[in-house]
Amino acid sequence: MGDLDGKRILITSGPTRGPIDAIRYVTNKSTGRLGMIMAVQALARGASVTFLYGKGSLVPAPDIVGDEAMSRLTLREVETVDQLLKVVQEELTRVRYDAVLHSMAVLDYVPEEYVSAKTPSGQDEWWVRLVKTPKVIKVIKQLQPETLLVSFKLEVGKSREELIEAAYRSLVSNGSDYVLANDLLDVESGHHTGYLVNSAGQVEAAVEGKEAIARRLLDTIAGRPLAASA
Repeated sequence: MGDLDGKRILITSGPTRGPIDAIRYVTNKSTGRLGMIMAVQALARGASVTFLYGKGSLVPAPDIVGDEAMSRLTLREVETVDQLLKVVQEELTRVRYDAVLHSMAVLDYVPEEYVSAKTPSGQDEWWVRLVKTPKVIKVIKQLQPETLLVSFKLEVGKSREELIEAAYRSLVSNGSDYVLANDLLDVESGHHTGYLVNSAGQVEAAVEGKEAIARRLLDTIAGRPLAASA
C-alpha cells in the first residue's frame, strides 16, 4: 500500500480553548491545516492515524482521503488543555504508536476561573487572571519512551539562529526526538519555512511549504522499524 503500511501515528492538531464564561474563551490562531495535511498524507502512505483535534480545526474528510483510508482514521475532538491531556493519556495507554506528531497549539495559560453564566457586558472593566497549564507533551515520552516524538516550536519575528536555538531548548526540555521550528510571520506571509531540528541541535532539513513539511516528517517515520504491539 505504501511506505507507512502498518504504522500507527498519533497527530494532535488545531487550537485549544480556555473558557472564561458560558460564551467567551481565550484561544490561539491555529487552523490545524498542517496537522490535517500530515494526516491526509500519512493515510495515503498506508498508516493508521489517530487525529486529536481542537474545536474549529480542519480535519481529514472522506472526499479528500477516500473511504478505505477513512477506515484507518480515528477522529477525537477536544476543546481544553485538560481534555487533551486526558485523551493523550488514554491513547498512549491503549495503543502502541510508532510516532506522535504533536502539532496542536496548546495554550500555555488559561483563565483561572470559569463562570457558567454569561458575564454582563455593562461593566467598565473585567479582570481575568490566567494560570499556567500542564505540559501535555511531557506525558508522551513518560508513557511511550520508544515512540518517535516530533514537537513543534512557533516563534514570532526571530532570526533563523534564534529560532533554531529555541527549538533545541524545547527539544531538550520536552524529550522530543525532533522539533519542527517555524516563525508566525513567515507562515502568515505565505512563505512557510520549517526547520527540522534533531537531538544534536542540528538542522536536518529546511523545508518550504506545509505539503513539503508533512512529507519530510513522514519520511522520517517511514525509515524506522514498526513498533511492537502494546
